[in-house]
Amino acid sequence: MYSGPVACHAYAELAKDGKPDTAVILGPNHTGMGSGVSIQTEGEWITPLGTVEIDTAIAKAILKKSRYIEEDSAAQENEHSVEVQVPMLQFLYDKSVRIVPIVIMLQHLEVCKDLSAAIAEVVVERNAIIIASSDFTHYEPATVAHEKDRYAMANIEQIKGDELMRTVEKHNISMCGPAPVATTLLAANRRGARSSRILKYATSGDITGDMNSVVGYAAAKIVSG
Repeated sequence: MYSGPVACHAYAELAKDGKPDTAVILGPNHTGMGSGVSIQTEGEWITPLGTVEIDTAIAKAILKKSRYIEEDSAAQENEHSVEVQVPMLQFLYDKSVRIVPIVIMLQHLEVCKDLSAAIAEVVVERNAIIIASSDFTHYEPATVAHEKDRYAMANIEQIKGDELMRTVEKHNISMCGPAPVATTLLAANRRGARSSRILKYATSGDITGDMNSVVGYAAAKIVSG
């Protein structure tokens, strides 16, 4: 009820862009379970909208090329950050799109650079999209959340993944997934990124009316060459 209306702005843009074959979805690890960077390379995920297959070929290729990523389903089992994106994809594309789920616990720039290089190299000849899943500021007054998140969104619009990681630390932004977003930005740069635009920003206070303690959400569109 909080993030969904914001995410829809990004999926509306995807709907205009045609159907991808595969969605590489990166999200943060909230549980602390599993490896530092985990990927699932086989099987299917089930949601109330049906099943979606994992793109085994792309997943295994990314696993092979990254120094940090490990085959590990434990991190995926109780983690929602990737999972919440899947019904959106199913709604748009039914069963025709496959996924590559990646959960990141290690929020380090070196990891982002390694993973982005692996993803960009693997998907270069594929009809694939990259989705980063993350909330922004957590449980601060709306005015504070807006101010802090503005810095992070500026880095996203500038397509500066390395700067985003530094900004999050400098301004103490309680963004749960800076690494997934930074990895996506760095991968986009490797793919010849042409533009990035914030489509929508809102907080949980816009739904509940409580502006004293909110969580921030943003949708962005990044276009690569």
